[in-house]
Amino acid sequence: MNQHLQQAGLKLFKLLARHGESLMHAYVNGKLDEAKLDSKQVESLLKAGVIWRPSADEGLILSSNLRSLLEEALSDTRNRQIDANVGSRLETIKTLAAHYKEALHIGDLAAADVYLSDLNEHSYSLTESLRHSSRVLWSRINNEFGYVPSLSAKIRENELAQQQVGELLDSLSLLNFDTLSQIAGDIRELRRVLAINLSQAVFDCTQELAVVQTRLLTLLGRFRELRGKSRLLKGLQLFHAQHPDFSPQDPTNQVDVASLFNQAPALLNSASVDIHNPEHEQDLLHAVSQIHLQRQPNKLDGEPEHAVSLASVDEFSLQEQRIKQDVEDYLLGVIESAAGKTALEYYQQQQLSWDAEAWLYQVWGSYHALPEEQRDYFALDPIEDPHPIFSGNRIVRDLQVWLR
Repeated sequence: MNQHLQQAGLKLFKLLARHGESLMHAYVNGKLDEAKLDSKQVESLLKAGVIWRPSADEGLILSSNLRSLLEEALSDTRNRQIDANVGSRLETIKTLAAHYKEALHIGDLAAADVYLSDLNEHSYSLTESLRHSSRVLWSRINNEFGYVPSLSAKIRENELAQQQVGELLDSLSLLNFDTLSQIAGDIRELRRVLAINLSQAVFDCTQELAVVQTRLLTLLGRFRELRGKSRLLKGLQLFHAQHPDFSPQDPTNQVDVASLFNQAPALLNSASVDIHNPEHEQDLLHAVSQIHLQRQPNKLDGEPEHAVSLASVDEFSLQEQRIKQDVEDYLLGVIESAAGKTALEYYQQQQLSWDAEAWLYQVWGSYHALPEEQRDYFALDPIEDPHPIFSGNRIVRDLQVWLR
């Protein structure tokens, strides 16, 4: 190592150590307290490039390099500067890669090693800059922009952070790894630097910035909600200051309660009947038992409108036998055609005179009344839709019978 360079570095560190208190005062307060330093000390700090004076009538402030070093070492959340200049660094990396390939081509291994070292340094600097930008954003988000006092300032800082995230993502899009892979070619060292290291860093930063954007939008929504509520309270305070005799009415006695006071949730949640729940069986049976059949007297003779005569029992039995026979014909038709057919399709094709609902009940009952060895030949699937009102219930529209 160059001895002169080492001595210059040690001298700089000693200078920083001697004036550490004054430099930290300048970092915290923005300006250096010249009253605590003599002219020689100020001159030595100026020559070292640690401080500088913007104009003749202004005070001394820290240099940007020293401030960046302190912000990074101290993880200062006030740091709001993000370096998104990826384009120039990328061009430098491409140029060094071209120099390295040319040195290898002409056999200058010493120059190639130097170029490869510079290339590694610039690649590491680029990846660290990207990761540093992500860390800066997270440090500002984690304290919810606590370095500014008002909600409006927090919202402005949030919008600034979102803009910086967008700039970082635009900068990351400049890293075209197809082009970098073509530049690297089949040289292992270049592929490790240009393809592997950079691609992993870009992937990590892109994933992290996506999470940062989500968090920023969540914070922005909350800040705006708090600002709206604070403005409402300030307006109410101003109204009371202008109308000291104002006495609000009891909101519980009003028909339309203002949304400001109507914050309580509903006492009863929405509910629906579930007839398949066995725990509700007793309640449902009790409700059904309370239903009384209302009979309306016949207008002509005072008898019930739907009188049942015992003489019609035989006729009813014959009708029952006929509908069962139609169901058997339907099942035999399924066997002969070897294709599934719904009950209502057969009902419409044969133009049966039965009620459609009674027909479906009879098909269902006849299927389950078959002996087990015969029922195994068939499969019955209900065609059903969910109930439009009562959740958990379904309405059977049709029945599908087919051979297994």
